Amino acid sequence: MRGGPSLRAVILPVALGSLVAVALGVWARQHEGTGIAVSLAGFSSGAAAKAWLGSAALVLAIVQGVTGRMMRRGYADPSVGTVHRWSGRVAVLVTVPVAAQCLYAFGWSGATPSVLAHSVLGCVFYGAFVTKMLLLHRRGVPGWVLSVAGGVLLAVLAGVWLTSALWFFTGQGLVF
Repeated sequence: MRGGPSLRAVILPVALGSLVAVALGVWARQHEGTGIAVSLAGFSSGAAAKAWLGSAALVLAIVQGVTGRMMRRGYADPSVGTVHRWSGRVAVLVTVPVAAQCLYAFGWSGATPSVLAHSVLGCVFYGAFVTKMLLLHRRGVPGWVLSVAGGVLLAVLAGVWLTSALWFFTGQGLVF
């Protein structure tokens, strides 16, 4: 297909991202959760830390979506690109202690549909992140593929937030 996306340029990042997601899931499934939540400085509990850091990541991911759209449309000044890059970096960085806490303390869980969805989405998030990062600098990847990858990343992070931080803040979470 002339002028279309190069399948080779896209398939390797997607395959590697999928392997990351599966590897995290397998490790989490095999790891026996300690049940010990580690409190982070400045937060009342491990759950509070995870909820607030996850919320910060979601807000930053929304900034990513808005700035990414602005850049794709071509009406962004250079500062928008800087905001886009740094909001993404910080968003992922604040998810790392949350993921480490979840994997260390709880491992994989399918106790309820909501918890199972959270376990799956958490693993998929890092696989989607790896996919997007690998797609960024590959030749032959059209801009719309990056937009889709960013949208998937935002949607997955929103799913992680809905199955965790929402529960913390409302005491209810999603009902499946």
